[in-house]
Amino acid sequence: MTVAIVLVIAAALALVIILRAAVSGSLQISRDTSLAGQIQPIDVDAFRNLVDPAEDDYLQRKLPAADLRMVQRKRLRAMAAYVQAAGRNAEILVRIGQSALASSDPHTAEAARRLVNDALWLRRNAAFALLRIYGALAWPNSGLAAASVLDRYQRLNGSAMLLGRLQNPAAPMRISAG
Repeated sequence: MTVAIVLVIAAALALVIILRAAVSGSLQISRDTSLAGQIQPIDVDAFRNLVDPAEDDYLQRKLPAADLRMVQRKRLRAMAAYVQAAGRNAEILVRIGQSALASSDPHTAEAARRLVNDALWLRRNAAFALLRIYGALAWPNSGLAAASVLDRYQRLNGSAMLLGRLQNPAAPMRISAG
């Protein structure tokens, strides 16, 4: 009974910390460098491989239970790193989009609005995905929800590229590697 209470309290504290980091905007960005230069490109193919259920099935069939848990935890840590990078990129893209909202060009303003909406959605859900990933670190056989972050990140990539082309056709913005 005591262990269950401790686990519930620890989970609640972790939730509060993650939500506070996501909501408070604690990811401060220095004002000395350009915002677009601070984006960390994400290898979408590697991220897709981490969230692929077929990969998990393959690992379950091929690895002994002890090795499987170790590999799953490593994959979860890598997945958490990708989700954190996506959240940081979303924060930067929110700021880029907000600065472009005042554009006199209606196409640019609409692209900026779409970028801000997509980035806010991704930033919020990245925090929840991290919570699920950290929960899965304790219980590696539990399901994950990082696939939705990957899908939304790819959509955000398209929005960022559209706004980048509208603002500066010579140098489009990229948030994905490869």
